Amino acid sequence: METAQADLLLRRIGARRPARPTAGALRELHLRHLVEVPFENLSVHLGEEIVLEEGRLWEKVAGARRGGFCYELNGLFGALLRSLGYEVELLAARTYGDGGRLGIPYDHMALRVRTEDGGDLLADIGFGAHSHHPLDLGERGDQHEPGGVFRVTGAGPAPGGRAPAGGSAGPGDLDVLRDGTPVYRLEATPRALSDFVTGAWWHSTSPRSRFVTSPVCSRLTEDGGRVTLRGRRLVVTAADGHREERDLATDQEVLTVYRERFGIVLDRVPDVSGV
Repeated sequence: METAQADLLLRRIGARRPARPTAGALRELHLRHLVEVPFENLSVHLGEEIVLEEGRLWEKVAGARRGGFCYELNGLFGALLRSLGYEVELLAARTYGDGGRLGIPYDHMALRVRTEDGGDLLADIGFGAHSHHPLDLGERGDQHEPGGVFRVTGAGPAPGGRAPAGGSAGPGDLDVLRDGTPVYRLEATPRALSDFVTGAWWHSTSPRSRFVTSPVCSRLTEDGGRVTLRGRRLVVTAADGHREERDLATDQEVLTVYRERFGIVLDRVPDVSGV
């Protein structure tokens, strides 16, 4: 990523260029990205092609001021971090579903980031409601942060001593848990952005994909809460857990929420026929 592109992306997330690639600077970049850039799958419901190429991702997120899902957001964030001097590896993950079943290969993308002050951190700004800050990949105890209590463990049996349905662990694989519940299984092998094309295609087209059934747009708020528009239902959750929901009656209301709550300007409402 060129310096000018990085500077525009930093401006997009409301962050300054860090003086050095430290853990503290990464923490701030991670949080600012979650607040300013929404997790969204609107391209799936607008008939837009999802292209996992750095230039196209930059055009979408920095140029068009849109969001994206994991492959897009983490893919571009990884490129930004490299341009700022961080060592970054793309990691594939498989999310845990009902009954402890693992998702498809390349189900999710996260980032392993090495800072100049040492240690490997897990950065993930593409999972929706998750950790607000990077997690320490070397820490095996509880990691308390505003998004919950997280734990990174060596990949092993699911709760109850059973192997997770749909796959087994490879050498060095890790499980990421939130509040005691497995969230995803992280593979140790570094990947290229192009490796995730099949996963992005599946999530964009398969009737079994949750991204196909409904448009969703969600971001962290400045006070640590969350605002989410799923189809026509607006959900605003405060940092203390207080939750308000309402259904939007008209297309104009939907477009206004996208613009005012997420900074996304659309000329039509994404198809909500699957909602």
